[in-house]
Amino acid sequence: MVQAPSKLITLEEFLELPETEPASEYIDGQIVQKPMPKGKHSKLQVKLVGAINQVVEASQIAEAFTELRCTFAGRSIVPDIAVFTWDRIPVDAAGDIADTFDLAPDWVIEILSPDQNQTQVVKKIFHCLDQGCQLGWLVDPAERCVFIYPSRQHLIFLTEPNDVLVVPEFAQALQLTVGTLFGWLQRQKR
Repeated sequence: MVQAPSKLITLEEFLELPETEPASEYIDGQIVQKPMPKGKHSKLQVKLVGAINQVVEASQIAEAFTELRCTFAGRSIVPDIAVFTWDRIPVDAAGDIADTFDLAPDWVIEILSPDQNQTQVVKKIFHCLDQGCQLGWLVDPAERCVFIYPSRQHLIFLTEPNDVLVVPEFAQALQLTVGTLFGWLQRQKR
């Protein structure tokens, strides 16, 4: 939902505003509130972050974050999942992970919600790619498909259960199929 400000607002003014729930983003001078995640979105987000971090975090290759505000190139966005290579994760003076990430992720993953505008989400992925992001995913639970946007390459569209999802070079150990991804949505019988 786009919130029309009573006056034009700068990125700096936006960053001074209190956080909203769900998060608001600053895109092209407008404040856009993300939709509240629903069941499928939430389940896929949790499972994907766990699967990615299981492969890349312990070996200090990269780390995946959920709902992390990333402010760069005149925008402030909150991707569903933002993955940063280890050497690009900002740290504070104490050596802890910083609270502020003023850079594009290396891999951005968006999970489409039923009431979300796909074009707006794709624009967000393209913005990340234009700023150095290596790969973008748009996961569509309703259609059981994944759009993969490699940097400076053609779109890849995967729908078959045995299709292996394309990942960035730094995460090649992650072998995930479309069937496994959407299989996470199935309730297991006891």
